[in-house]
Amino acid sequence: NARRLVQPHGDRSVVINPPPLPLTEAVMDAVHDLPYTRKPHPSYDAIGPIPAWQTIKDSVQIMRGCFGGCTFCSITLHQGRAIQSRSQASVMKEVKALAKDPDFKGHVSDLGGPTANMYRMRCSKPEVEAICRRLSCVDPKVCKLLDTSHTPLIQLMKETREVPGIKKINIASGIRMDLARKSPGYMKDLVEHHVGGHLKVAPEHVSDSVLALMKKPAQHTFEEFGERFKEASRKAGKDQYLVPYFIASHPGSGIEEMVELAQFLKKNGYRPEQVQDFIPAPMDIATCMFYTGIDPTTMKPVKVARNPSDRAPQRALLQFFMPENYRSVRQSLEKIGREDLIGDGPECLIPENPPKGAYMKKGKAGGGAKGRNRGKGQGGYRWAARRDSNRD
Repeated sequence: NARRLVQPHGDRSVVINPPPLPLTEAVMDAVHDLPYTRKPHPSYDAIGPIPAWQTIKDSVQIMRGCFGGCTFCSITLHQGRAIQSRSQASVMKEVKALAKDPDFKGHVSDLGGPTANMYRMRCSKPEVEAICRRLSCVDPKVCKLLDTSHTPLIQLMKETREVPGIKKINIASGIRMDLARKSPGYMKDLVEHHVGGHLKVAPEHVSDSVLALMKKPAQHTFEEFGERFKEASRKAGKDQYLVPYFIASHPGSGIEEMVELAQFLKKNGYRPEQVQDFIPAPMDIATCMFYTGIDPTTMKPVKVARNPSDRAPQRALLQFFMPENYRSVRQSLEKIGREDLIGDGPECLIPENPPKGAYMKKGKAGGGAKGRNRGKGQGGYRWAARRDSNRD
């Protein structure tokens, strides 16, 4: 349903053809049925172990594509908006083969895809899907024609975890919260059987204006999901946490919006230890906003932080509690007239007097802790900031 794009360039033209049609289930199964070794190519032996391979070597891909349409992510453009799912038989065959691998330890690291809980979700009317030009099936609200049933996924999760030799199947791909909260059955199975201590979610921000530009659900969606996850974990007798990802300097995000996010973190007792700035990547709508200062979907101007001097304070506000960020955070609060957030009050972000370690080299702000430890906040959540700007 995409149109061919032709852009004149000098005495030539650049032609971008429409994307191919979504892969059928038969093709998806055939591709995954090829005799893969599940190991790095021998040419990499000389450089030693590949850390990323250790993370994904025991994972199973069940689908491709994403209909979320997040503006900072190019997965939809790379893999398509229509979800292309493998058959349950195909997935089961791979899991059984994995269970028999002598190097397999019994733990499947992920059963997912670009988004964990979009398996077999498609438009209920193919004739409409063929001509629909919506960028997202879930923004600004979930389309009434979208089949959001989690039943096929719940069944797949149940069947795979009962395979002999399987001790645990984790869901490590990101969860689309506005879909998950529609299925209590999915939430129950997820929490009871498929969370390895923490679950990744991607609220990205809390400012309504920034979330709208991102095409992400409103803040209350995350808060509601968090409460349901917390309650389900309590009923299951498990100490489990959410790992939400946040991003600084996304188009539309300024000091005011980042202060709003910092206040949210402060209020809930959360301290992200890993943070990242927005990075403009090819094919992202947000990249267009970054370079043009215009939202191409509305043609309205968007404020953009491009200079390091504008981006560093946003990053520092995500970690307002770190002494080395004190100078930057204070300058930001004074700049927008929010001195009320400086002091010893319960809502203050920083104290009146600089803490030990605050006086560092001028201009040094932001950064992030090394390693993968995450701070534990109130309410049963563990928090980290997004590391991959192209992760849904």
